[in-house]
Amino acid sequence: MNIRFYNARILTMEEGKDIFRGQIFVSGSRILFVGTDEEAVKYWQDHPDTVIKWDREIDCGGNLLMPGFKNAHTHSAMTLMRSKADDLPLSDWLNNQIFPVEAKMTAEDIYHLSKISIMEYLTSGMTAAFEMYLTPYSVADAFRDCGFRCVQTSCVNNFSQSVELLEDYYNDLNGRDEYNSFILGVHAEYTCSKELLEKVAELVHKYKAPFWAHIQETESELMECVERYGMSPIQFFDSLGLFDYGGGGYHVVWTNEHDRQIMKDRGLFAVTNPGSNTKLASGIAPIKEYLEWGIPVAIGTDGPASNNCLDMFREMFLVTGLAKLKNMDASSVEATEVLKMATVNGAHAMGLMDSDVLAEGKLADIIMLDLYQPNMQPINNIQKNIVYSGSKQNVLMTMIGGIIRYENGKFNIGEEPSEIYKKAEEISKRIYS
Repeated sequence: MNIRFYNARILTMEEGKDIFRGQIFVSGSRILFVGTDEEAVKYWQDHPDTVIKWDREIDCGGNLLMPGFKNAHTHSAMTLMRSKADDLPLSDWLNNQIFPVEAKMTAEDIYHLSKISIMEYLTSGMTAAFEMYLTPYSVADAFRDCGFRCVQTSCVNNFSQSVELLEDYYNDLNGRDEYNSFILGVHAEYTCSKELLEKVAELVHKYKAPFWAHIQETESELMECVERYGMSPIQFFDSLGLFDYGGGGYHVVWTNEHDRQIMKDRGLFAVTNPGSNTKLASGIAPIKEYLEWGIPVAIGTDGPASNNCLDMFREMFLVTGLAKLKNMDASSVEATEVLKMATVNGAHAMGLMDSDVLAEGKLADIIMLDLYQPNMQPINNIQKNIVYSGSKQNVLMTMIGGIIRYENGKFNIGEEPSEIYKKAEEISKRIYS
């Protein structure tokens, strides 16, 4: 489709570029033009032979267009356990409430359950998710069928999946369709033997690929690794060569200067999950320190069983709010930096280099935020309003690859929400009975 947005405020998230009023032209899956009204006139003057028949022309009414948020860590099908495994420490939550239920889930279950999370991502202005779960093929099918961008990594460990499957996922899911890609990874150090990790390191070097895992989420996880190997998980992974081609870690709450030096030297990303880490009492990640070290930070919701809300607005507020509290410094981690984490940094962490900013030739992964709601008024500073007072109620539209998947409360994902809810309820009754 060809869509023209006009009468818009535009935040491209390009470095050093402020919000301006203007237009965006979308042709097919990509952005054809971004600029002011004056620049739009010049565009047509410079392209006299270009004739575009607009399928839609959308008057934005002065609302904001910006890149979609990137959920840089989640487990979508864990909607099944939402509000079923709460108020427990991580070890009890995982071993007694999550793993036994996951053992009963089929690939088809995971396909249907993932769609509920995809819907919630859309309502929160997300256009991509960095996914880790049990059946990557059915996960990829769910995201493809909903038209939502997905980057997966593996949760291979001593008990499920395998290094051989990991290689299959890497080769089969990269380039399978326009919505899916795959990055090498494992569940965590504490669920993987040294022998298994050494085999994964061979894959990392074979494909010269980045590596990802849950890393140093809790203090006990850190200390147990130190007891086993005399070093932290980050240091242990690095000693095996797993970070030789970059990558990063989810959570990374408990790190020291040695860890941060490795992260800086290897170009690793830290994906913070403040909602989940707060609810599970895992700790507060040292975001200010990561920024001071030049370590890029992205933001994830984690899964709907541990969070339980898949809301990037809440996560953004928690990133800056908890950093201020941890450092007892109200100036820590300013809002504009957090907005970059939720968009540009998330895209780069996931390898989505064509979805990071709004610019000519980039993928049309665009959201529209309603600025004419009480929580956004007066319009003193839009970026700070988004982080400090924004909410899902402000998301008017979520476009992915030039297709509007959510608009004014309505979904365009190939299936009626009522059918998705019905299937999820059937799965829940079967498994929990």
